[in-house]
Amino acid sequence: MDSAAMEELSTKMEPPDYRTEPSQYKHWKLAFDGPVATLTMDVAEDGGIRPGYKLKLNSYDLGVDIELHDALQRIRFEHPEIRSVIITSAKNRIFCSGANIYMLGLSSHAWKVNFCKFTNETRNGIEDSSAHSGLKFLAACNGTTAGGGYELALACDEIILVDDRSSAVSLPELPLLGVLPGTGGLTRVTDKRKVRRDHADMFCTNPDGVRGQRAKDWRLVDEVIKPQQFPEQVKARALQLAEKSDRPANAKGIALTPVKRTVDDAGLHYEYVDAQVNREARLVTLTVRAPESVPTDMMESVKAAGASWWPLQMARELDDAILTLRTNELELGLWILKVVGNPEAVLAFDGFILDHQDNWFVREVLGMMRRTFARLDVSSRSMYAIVEPGSCFAGTLFELVLAADRVYMRDSQDSENVASVVLSRMNFGALPMVNHLSRMAARFYQETGQIESLRKLIGKKITVHEAMEAGLVTAAPDDLDWEDEIRQALESRAALSPDALTGLEANLRFGGSETLETRVFGRLSAWQNWIFIRPNAVGANGALKVYGTGAPAKFNWERV
Repeated sequence: MDSAAMEELSTKMEPPDYRTEPSQYKHWKLAFDGPVATLTMDVAEDGGIRPGYKLKLNSYDLGVDIELHDALQRIRFEHPEIRSVIITSAKNRIFCSGANIYMLGLSSHAWKVNFCKFTNETRNGIEDSSAHSGLKFLAACNGTTAGGGYELALACDEIILVDDRSSAVSLPELPLLGVLPGTGGLTRVTDKRKVRRDHADMFCTNPDGVRGQRAKDWRLVDEVIKPQQFPEQVKARALQLAEKSDRPANAKGIALTPVKRTVDDAGLHYEYVDAQVNREARLVTLTVRAPESVPTDMMESVKAAGASWWPLQMARELDDAILTLRTNELELGLWILKVVGNPEAVLAFDGFILDHQDNWFVREVLGMMRRTFARLDVSSRSMYAIVEPGSCFAGTLFELVLAADRVYMRDSQDSENVASVVLSRMNFGALPMVNHLSRMAARFYQETGQIESLRKLIGKKITVHEAMEAGLVTAAPDDLDWEDEIRQALESRAALSPDALTGLEANLRFGGSETLETRVFGRLSAWQNWIFIRPNAVGANGALKVYGTGAPAKFNWERV
């Protein structure tokens, strides 16, 4: 089946659903033993999320990653007693051979890039939980570890490779497929593991990879262990990592009940999130709803609510909406961000969360919020925040303003009904972007004076003129001009090249210093995006297209 036929078939299939739970897993097994969880990869060859390929040799597609993302969520929320996680394979002499090559060859360009983005966000989530949640991860590579499989290992805190004289780690994408050797893989080799440049050059151009002691000497793995001692030493090291964690041993987990969603021609609808689509205008209005009231006893409400506690449920719903829109609504290139509800309720939740981060569940909810808002920053969509009378851009939900490419605030002439925004402590570091900066710090390029002056406004209703003076909004049309200015802003944005906008937005959102994460997503937005459409990779005789046929790739030898 060629890519044209695959794309035609894909339009007739059900869109992917990011919601799942362990009884539906096809590819992963999750087991618990004291403070250690073991995630075992056992990919079903015939279990691809789309037809046309077999998932041989523990290769993966989007469906495998959706299950991995869900399993990590289960560990975070349902098993607070877990302090370290072993990621390994049920296959003999195979850890993971990476993203399925035939799937990539059959997929549309958009599918490939969205797949790579979600994969990297899941890997980033592993590192996020290690940094913030007291979960440590150990990759037990019991066999061949290639491409995206090695990327998964690289996301872990430590990598142990079996020393059986054949198992190797590799990033073979360049010699085999003519594409960039990993989006997260190559970056983690240099930025995280600090593999020397000449060693990395040899490593990434050798399809056979590196094994044994050399893999350890080059910093590609942390330990190499003989097969006879491998299970015992992996378990021992996982227990040692668990000792470094502060997760509670005896706490009761919170069951992650399914995210409830209805879909119709108007869009996606949840309890606290609504996505109204306008296909003619190529935009979606994404509205988040805050509670109208504050619980009298917040801690008791947390215990009673579980997964339906507003900050967690809202974040899970927003997360699902972002992923669903990114994957299934490619032409809706402009997202309009709105918020309704009671600002005082949001501020109360913010204060409680920040004051109770020593509680494992509260800390995990904050992590879920952090990762969800970070998805907005790396989404290749334009975002405008619309602040009107009755809006609830307060605290946590003011992050939507800070995430937007532009902010329009209505200058109402009705003195009894004016628009305002409210800052909280949450806007000053608790929800960092993937560049490790708060959105406030990123907006003002870490100018200390500007940020400290805004910190003095915490809890105050900031009106339109104050917001303009403080640099928090882009424009403030009055009632007379509001409709026309907003219409013109939306229409002019929708008329621009989506490719050029993706490059522009990625650059502007992450100005200043780089991090491993911004480098990963920058490569995905630019280099990998470009390489994925070049004929040397996906042309009729490109390396990705002819892989497995026995025919040699034919390259255009010009350096561009």
